[in-house]
Amino acid sequence: MTMATADLSSGWVEAIRQRRKALLQRLGMGAASALVFSPILGWDFSIAWVAGYFLVQILDLWVFGPVNAGKSQSFGLPRFAAACVMLVANAAYFGSLSVPLWLVGGPMGGVCAAILLSSGAIYAVVNAPRSRTVLALTIAPQFLYLAVTPVFMVTHGASAAFATAFAIAIAVFMTYCLSTWQRMEMARKSEEAARLDAESRRLHAEEVMESRQAFLAAVGHDLRTPISAIMAGAGVIQDSTDDYHTRNQARLITDAGLMMKALLDDLLDHAKIEAGRMTVEVDDFNLRSLIAQTARLWQGPVASKGLKLRIEGASQVPAHVRGDSMRLRQILNNLISNAVKFTDTGSITLKLKAWEEEPSGYSVLIEIQDTGPGMTPAQIQRLFSPFDQTTSGVSARHGGTGLGLAISRHLSELMGGRLTAHSRLGEGSSFTVALSFPRANSETSSLPAPERAGREVVARALGGLPDKAPVAPPAAPAPTPAPAVEAGPVAAEPVETSPVAEPEVAVEEVAEDDAPMRVLVVDDHDINRRAIQLILQPLGCEVTTAADGLLALKACDAQTFDLIFMDVRMPELDGREATRRLRASDNANAEVPVIAVTADTSPEDITACGEAGMTYFVPKPITPASLLGAVTHVVNGATIRPPQENRIEAVA
Repeated sequence: MTMATADLSSGWVEAIRQRRKALLQRLGMGAASALVFSPILGWDFSIAWVAGYFLVQILDLWVFGPVNAGKSQSFGLPRFAAACVMLVANAAYFGSLSVPLWLVGGPMGGVCAAILLSSGAIYAVVNAPRSRTVLALTIAPQFLYLAVTPVFMVTHGASAAFATAFAIAIAVFMTYCLSTWQRMEMARKSEEAARLDAESRRLHAEEVMESRQAFLAAVGHDLRTPISAIMAGAGVIQDSTDDYHTRNQARLITDAGLMMKALLDDLLDHAKIEAGRMTVEVDDFNLRSLIAQTARLWQGPVASKGLKLRIEGASQVPAHVRGDSMRLRQILNNLISNAVKFTDTGSITLKLKAWEEEPSGYSVLIEIQDTGPGMTPAQIQRLFSPFDQTTSGVSARHGGTGLGLAISRHLSELMGGRLTAHSRLGEGSSFTVALSFPRANSETSSLPAPERAGREVVARALGGLPDKAPVAPPAAPAPTPAPAVEAGPVAAEPVETSPVAEPEVAVEEVAEDDAPMRVLVVDDHDINRRAIQLILQPLGCEVTTAADGLLALKACDAQTFDLIFMDVRMPELDGREATRRLRASDNANAEVPVIAVTADTSPEDITACGEAGMTYFVPKPITPASLLGAVTHVVNGATIRPPQENRIEAVA
């Protein structure tokens, strides 16, 4: 190891680069010093001194060029020796200006020289971080010139007492400079240690969050499997019996499954928010229709508690806007659910206000008022804290995790808005969502059917309420805009609480030409395969199952199918890759509709499924309505969509 390499380990390179950053400061200070003292030293001398000083700086740049340019971290011994000489020469040349000041200016020039040398020493302290070598080489010439000062004083007639006092002052100043550099180094090391510790803690926190997110995602994926089976089994039981009590029990199981899924979704959303991975989408949608659909969804639960649901100012709301309709619906469902949960008598009112905002958008205020018990200021302060129910016993009486309002506030902020709450004890509560929406690019925007988007949160609100007879939806409702909501009370009507489709309709549609539909169900979980089989078998379908993508391709080689349900996450060969291989083959099933079945419902995952050639998308947990809706879409289509369109449709 050379001397250069040994010194580099103590921060030599950092000190050299710090000096390079201060080059302009060094040039300016040298030129200014010579020109300021030109009345004493003469212009010719000052200009010649400045020229020599600039030449020294050019040599300095050449010697340290490889280090300053980042091309080298070490010097050989000859170049390192030259570098040390250069550091000394640079500092010595600057300090040499003190000698003519003494010789020409006398004692008054000596005062100027002392100030000049002091500034040079301080410059060396500041611009030699981490390297004692650079400090010693750059500050030694200044100290040497200062040490000679008492000699100049004596030659100009100063007494021994003054010379001795000045010598002591110089020693104190030198000690001060060195101790200051030491304290700066200690502070720098402490700061660096704190920064490294903070960085280490940040990385550890990110690792913990990533592992937590991965754990929650895995648990969420795995929990959807038994929830799918619970809901599918309950749906089949409900449709296959005429016994009133059995149907009620099946509906209870279905609602419990929906509540479990809603709680699971809240936990996963909260984990995404904590990990900074929650995003919002921007697309055209009909704001009036969204509010009207959401209000109709809650008419049943509101009426079941003997409450009234009112909407005021609906005519002010713009129709076509751009934003994230799914997240806005989630916010509204959470707020209305909260109002229904805590209001026993009176009404729930949606107050709507909107106005145009230049250059091309709208500001919208959506206020949800209730006549519940209200809250204290202390409860309002804790209102948006995750897992905080503000009062003891709330979770036991009403259920939930305390995440809905926290998630809603974060979603509002992601959409560029605010969610605020106002309440007084005994006077009810009001929650206000303030959002801005750009105008839609097209007036042909539509909304997804609201049933799935709000069913889980409605199921939670229905806990403990009187049961109503379920109204089964069509197997695959077409997404059509709802009429504008008018001001005034909204009449209560039955609300659907079970996602079970009428099997008679589906049987008539599937049983085309009395030929049974041949269906391949691909899933690595046996319980999922059995759940889908349980839903399809009453329709007369011939169901073949496979546990992974490779077995699915072998099954496709052995026989032809009319429809394939393909799980996305599987060992051996996942669903997307299996679909790609099937589409690229000359197999008889190459153009058979493939419906993706997965718990991964982010836009990126849906897009990836479409790009793999999958035709439809059914989210887990699987319900009879979503599954039969997918089958109905396929059967009613005049032709099968070609895979190259990369189209994918979410079935709710």
